[in-house]
Amino acid sequence: SLSEISLETGLEAYQVVEKRCSPGAAGTVTSNLVALGAGKLYAVGVIGDDGEGYELRKGLLKLGVDIEHLLVLRDRFTPTYTKPMIREDGKEREINRMDIKNRSPLPRKAEDHIVQALHALLPKVDGIAISDQVQERNCGVITDRVREVLAEIGRMYPEKPIVVDSRERIGEFRRAVLKPNRCEAARAVYPEFEEVDPKSILEIGRKLRERAQRPVFVTMGGDGILVFDEDQPFRVPGFKVQGEIDIVGAGDSVMAGVLLTLCAGGTPREAAVVGNLVASITIQQIGTTGTASPKQVLERFEEWREQSSPRTRTA
Repeated sequence: SLSEISLETGLEAYQVVEKRCSPGAAGTVTSNLVALGAGKLYAVGVIGDDGEGYELRKGLLKLGVDIEHLLVLRDRFTPTYTKPMIREDGKEREINRMDIKNRSPLPRKAEDHIVQALHALLPKVDGIAISDQVQERNCGVITDRVREVLAEIGRMYPEKPIVVDSRERIGEFRRAVLKPNRCEAARAVYPEFEEVDPKSILEIGRKLRERAQRPVFVTMGGDGILVFDEDQPFRVPGFKVQGEIDIVGAGDSVMAGVLLTLCAGGTPREAAVVGNLVASITIQQIGTTGTASPKQVLERFEEWREQSSPRTRTA
């Protein structure tokens, strides 16, 4: 309702009345870990010397995250999703998103920084979360070289879970716990795959498990999570949520729940339960990338157990 017509172009000029900045991608996983009560958190990455980088550092510091290993380079962008929202009649709707990302390979010195940071932090951490959302190969933090270093870390320190979420290259990680959705899993095994049916996803999950040599958690939306470990695969049902939902960041919520459970010594089945519960809470937070507290997770667990228990009906 406040829009103006630009004198220079004659086009409608939207008027900004509010800005909400929050760490996204790996930052969303971080926010979930903080809300769940994780201990010391370290951010490892490469950002630009720009306004978006300033906001990211400020947001991470507010969460209590150690950003010593967040490298700032003048010739790189801070990857950013900008989501313009139109507010009308008390409601918001999203219009075309604007993405800022790097389209040139990560410099060698930045790769060196990531590798050195990983090795420096290994004695201090119980686990590692890998968020790999960059489509262009080697243009993000998780390059081919960094992926090989992670595989070697997984071989040398099998007790430290490395949980990976990767939109384009989930099938290329080794000795790491994988968390793809069903479509990402299918593309990793069969690039030309068009339809994922119940039979094919079992074969796909087994193949990913063989490659990764670690548990694989295939998220299935409202159907829960399929877990592939050394034994037969099994499905952990999700919590049936009522009402409006917003699934943005649901996978990051699952990742945080899975990682913390494994770090605490939980089984893959327990990790899937916690991941499902965290996501069922965050998707009910509309218009924002939500988080869940331990109290909320415990309460939802009781609801989930009641929902999942078989009932005997008598006439």
